[in-house]
Amino acid sequence: MRIPGPAHQEDGGLSAVADAGGLHRYQVRLHDAYGPVVRLQLPGADAVVSICDPVLLEAVAHLDERPPGLFAFLDPLCEAGNLQVLGAEEHTPWRRVLLSVLAGRPAHERHFAGFTEQAVLLADRLAARPEGEPIELQQELAALSLRMICGFALGGADAGTDADRVVAAFEEVLTERLGRLYRVPRTDPRPAARADEALAYLRAAVDRAVAAHRAGERAGPGDLIGALAEAGESPARIRDTVMVTLLAAHHTTGVAVSWTLHLLGRHPEAADRVGAELDRVLGGRAAPDYGDLRRLTYLDMVLKESMRLFPPGPYGAREATSDLAVGPYTIPAGTAVFLPIRAVHLNAAYWPDPERFDPGRFAPGAAAGRPRLAHIPFGFGPRGCEGAALATVEARLVLAVLLARLRFSPAPGHEVTPVERFVLWARDGIRMTVRPRGR
Repeated sequence: MRIPGPAHQEDGGLSAVADAGGLHRYQVRLHDAYGPVVRLQLPGADAVVSICDPVLLEAVAHLDERPPGLFAFLDPLCEAGNLQVLGAEEHTPWRRVLLSVLAGRPAHERHFAGFTEQAVLLADRLAARPEGEPIELQQELAALSLRMICGFALGGADAGTDADRVVAAFEEVLTERLGRLYRVPRTDPRPAARADEALAYLRAAVDRAVAAHRAGERAGPGDLIGALAEAGESPARIRDTVMVTLLAAHHTTGVAVSWTLHLLGRHPEAADRVGAELDRVLGGRAAPDYGDLRRLTYLDMVLKESMRLFPPGPYGAREATSDLAVGPYTIPAGTAVFLPIRAVHLNAAYWPDPERFDPGRFAPGAAAGRPRLAHIPFGFGPRGCEGAALATVEARLVLAVLLARLRFSPAPGHEVTPVERFVLWARDGIRMTVRPRGR
């Protein structure tokens, strides 16, 4: 049976993505029109099949290769080969090292006090701002997340890295590369030169951090550089891994927390319930300890629902290495398999009234009967996000510290518009006003 989809486009799908307002919207529009399995074109891959049904996704959950064309925009960040498209034989041992550092509770507990200190400093800074003065949360939280991952992955050896400048440099590089991929018309004659300057700054910043790492130190929990060195990775691969880890980690946590605060600002009844839970669990303390996180059940429900509506990474991709049967269809070997995470999360067959914010969807027992791949904010399978556990710990902690003290409200007149830019970013930021709780 032929897989349904739009007519062939001479521009490789560029105009369709642009007309929809971005790939995060195009995926939803396609599946609404053609069903759970769709054939399409995307910049970087002419033969693509997208699957938005979580039951059908099980047929591709084992895939361990990625289509290089769809991730080529990240090539400049890596000198020893794009880490997003490493072949399975190289990727598997590399992933094992990352999981040993990023996914373990001992590493999280070792760095929890440092994470807490950074989160409390941000809360102090926000509390000191004039009440009613809008703040741009997206940038604030991305910078906070970067400081946290520097302390975690680099053993604190950030060599004086300016987190705000690093965040801006990543955005400069990604905006230029994605603009090139989607052939966005350029009004500024110097975007490529600026992106090159930003990339050079990033590499120098990472080099300083690597150089500051104590020579000869055995890898311990949360020591990414040491673990990679012990595994025999080359200096170039170590630097590439640090670059990609900083990029992914600061985006994931910062974006997830930003969207969660945005949603709570528009649903004050949910914010009240989070606040009551924090009062009960923390008992007046400024921050939770590691063991408290598992007791913040409603906060966890809110975070999961936020990442359903606004998954930080709105899509993924794999490559079929052999013919695959998916429902009544056959996906030929060599086809790029698109994982439309946002469309999966808005699939009304599994999420009634899918665009409504409802943390109750994640109440204990609510997932019974729901397919395991219905909620995949960190992807799944052998290419799922290695930092998922760490990002979740960081996000819960930051939300707990901020929401225990502060109330966030939408800035009057500011419209928040999601755009796809490696992550699901807000085009003009997420501006909110802050006041102490109870006022």
